Amino acid sequence: MPVAPIFETLMSVAEMAAADAAAPAAGVPSMTLMEKAGLAVADEIGRRWTPRPMAVLCGPGNNGGDGYVAARVLKARGWPVWCESIADPGALKGDAAEAFRRWDGVTMPVSPDNPMAELFVDALFGAGLSRPLDGEAARLAAASARIAERVVSIDAPSGIDGDTGLAAGGTAFHAALTVTFVRRKPGHVLMPGRERCGETVVADIGMPAAALSGALRGTAMALAGGLSRRGDPTAHKYQRGHCVVASGGWLTGGAARLAALAAARAGAGLVTLAAQEEAAGVHANHVTSVMVRAQTPGALLADPRKNAVVIGPGLGLDEAEAEQLEIVLAARRATVIDADALTLLGMHLGLKVHGACVLTPHEGEFARVFPDLAADLPVTGRLTAVRAAAARCGAVVLLKGADTVVAAPDGRAAIDALSPPWLATAGSGDVLAGLIGGALAQGAPAFEAACAGVFLHGAAARALGPGLIADDLPGAVSGVLAGLKAV
Repeated sequence: MPVAPIFETLMSVAEMAAADAAAPAAGVPSMTLMEKAGLAVADEIGRRWTPRPMAVLCGPGNNGGDGYVAARVLKARGWPVWCESIADPGALKGDAAEAFRRWDGVTMPVSPDNPMAELFVDALFGAGLSRPLDGEAARLAAASARIAERVVSIDAPSGIDGDTGLAAGGTAFHAALTVTFVRRKPGHVLMPGRERCGETVVADIGMPAAALSGALRGTAMALAGGLSRRGDPTAHKYQRGHCVVASGGWLTGGAARLAALAAARAGAGLVTLAAQEEAAGVHANHVTSVMVRAQTPGALLADPRKNAVVIGPGLGLDEAEAEQLEIVLAARRATVIDADALTLLGMHLGLKVHGACVLTPHEGEFARVFPDLAADLPVTGRLTAVRAAAARCGAVVLLKGADTVVAAPDGRAAIDALSPPWLATAGSGDVLAGLIGGALAQGAPAFEAACAGVFLHGAAARALGPGLIADDLPGAVSGVLAGLKAV
């Protein structure tokens, strides 16, 4: 029973700009889009706050134009609102200049001496800015950290790169609400952008479908809540796949048991722990539905029905384990490479992965396998780095974290924006590896299996709530699966 994630399509900054540019030819003037954007911001503010003194901080481009429209709408609704500009409004061009011309209220330069507002709208730069904030913009961004619950950002908190979620120079606005348009961008779901956005609302501003179809060219997706279940409902256990989980010594065997239980809960028809002799008895005392064999994973893979492998949790780092990893990779089964197996890849550069593999590093393990890409993470961001890693090794790479990123060698990528912070507990990653292995055993392709594992992992954690430990997670997966619609 393979599982297929449901995704939300994201747009890059360039794709959004292309759609904006194509809209007039598709029948929607750009000024109409700006008017609808400003109206949407005003509507979302009105849903959350009653009228109060409000300052709209306007920048030198179209983000500032959206701010002038929102100010005009709110003023007409009785709000005491004024605009503060970091640039000469007389120098505005195009739609932003027209939005300022239509604004019939007070505009003043940004200054610490201005009247104190109770609510602030950040309409300075939006998602397209990739340089550090400076001057008054940087001062306002720093101040926003103290009053984030009173800040609304248009498009994205100024200073946050819409493609990477990074704050150039470390300075960016903090907001309680961000109103963006048409689609979210990667920066809305990647950290620290996600945290800086507060609640993110995507407003429909009437972007014509023709403008979108010409703009979208494969930007990353976000896991958007839900999986579909597919496959033959009459399949017996042998048709649902057989996952082998490699185990190290008995002292570290708990990691492999967590992975094995997760693979079974994810739906693999059979799961076998390939145990070292000293660990087999310990495993047998802890598991019942999972089979235990005092054999190497390579020996078990002589049986072609064993179609998926999880290797790494509690494996060990000796030459014997490196040889077993090499044998597993040579068998070319669908394989999850986690934990110690990732460290072995970094230690033995001659080991080559293949297209049916899923690598699941945290940032430290990512640095061991892809040291140059890890060094560039603070500049390129996680999405770019993980895509580059997947293309380089020819396998799916899943970089774990608060904003887990999954990338395939063909450029497809997904960002997890759903998993809760209480997953940061020992053994949680072993469970994730097992969930992916269970999906692989059922025939899911590597990218889809990785995304499905991330979704199930996060959904189980949300169902359990704070205080969970890794032992709790496999048992919670059945409840998540039970709530899915069969298709």
